[in-house]
Amino acid sequence: MSTHRFGIHPSWVIVFAGVCAALHVGKLPPALPVLQATLNISLVQAGFLLSAVQMASMTLGLAVGLSADSLGLRRSMLTGLGLLSLASVAGGCVDDAISLLCLRALEGLGFLLVVMPAPALIRRTVTLTQLSGRMGWWGTYMPTGSALALLLGPWVIGGLNWSAWWWLLGVVAALAFLAVWLCVPDAQAPADTQVVNQAWPQRLALTLQSRGPWLVALTFAVYASQWMAVVGFLPTVYAQLGLSAGMAGVLSASVALVNVSGNILSGRLLQRGWPAQRLLLIGFTCMALGAVGAYASWQGEGLSTSWRFASVLVFSAVGGLIPGTLFSCALRLAPSEGTVSTTVGYMQQWSALGQFAGPPLVGWVAARVGGWQWTWMVTVTLCVGGAVLAHFIGQALAKKEANHV
Repeated sequence: MSTHRFGIHPSWVIVFAGVCAALHVGKLPPALPVLQATLNISLVQAGFLLSAVQMASMTLGLAVGLSADSLGLRRSMLTGLGLLSLASVAGGCVDDAISLLCLRALEGLGFLLVVMPAPALIRRTVTLTQLSGRMGWWGTYMPTGSALALLLGPWVIGGLNWSAWWWLLGVVAALAFLAVWLCVPDAQAPADTQVVNQAWPQRLALTLQSRGPWLVALTFAVYASQWMAVVGFLPTVYAQLGLSAGMAGVLSASVALVNVSGNILSGRLLQRGWPAQRLLLIGFTCMALGAVGAYASWQGEGLSTSWRFASVLVFSAVGGLIPGTLFSCALRLAPSEGTVSTTVGYMQQWSALGQFAGPPLVGWVAARVGGWQWTWMVTVTLCVGGAVLAHFIGQALAKKEANHV
């Protein structure tokens, strides 16, 4: 456990750094219409800009997790925040799509370098009794950053321009760099893991040969694919229901923001002794029910718009139990102390794959049936898969606890 500097616990600074990194993921959607108009960006180029971070996670998640364990957790986070700051400031100065795409790829790498080591670094800065709660808070970094970007981006871009939005977030990343530099100590791994940390092939083999990392990674993919699909298409669905673009943006950001509550609650419930398997099952069950309420129709009629919105809120809020629980499970099911960041990297890689594959699958179903009324079948199927994986995670945790007795 670490000492406090400036009266701030280092674990909160790490969570703040994660939110700052997530802002860079969410900063693009509000700027796309302006970018298309000012830089003559095509829809295909816009798609590549949107998927650049996910592509980086899909291809580099495990590798960056390995490098974080080797480079050092604090040093990795500082490197990532520095990359985010420099790439964002430089991005506000470019005037062509190719340069912006290259800098977006650098931001994707910076994002990974920030979020991969964070759970292991939090683990080394808190007591065992604080760990589950902090993991719940860490799970909020992505929905919080995305919601803030969706809410603040249009105001900054409308009041100034898209370049100012990029520069502002570059400054935010620099402030996060300074906060980590000043407040987060260079916590060392226990002595018995130092040898493992020096040999990445052994850490890679140990991670991929262990059951735990596969279980948490696949479960995160099942969760992320449906969350991104449902939330990603919300503005389109709301537009078809006749809502204005401004109202659709506020409602979509609200759905992303309520996900934070589930993450925080998961940490509190884990601290109180709730089994991880139970929280995962509750999350997947409510996601299935929420998706049915939001999209299903009977005899050509569905729920009213207000009830559909309430269903999506349940889908996102209670579904938020899942990521917070999985981050905690990743710490417990990593094969060793020296493979925590590698395990989280693998989980991030599968999460990105789910986010990449989920929306096209739901879009394909909607196109095939001529509407959204059967897309809930995709979510329910994924939730069933998640429930099965949750059962195996419960078994794995029980076996690991039994081995430590």
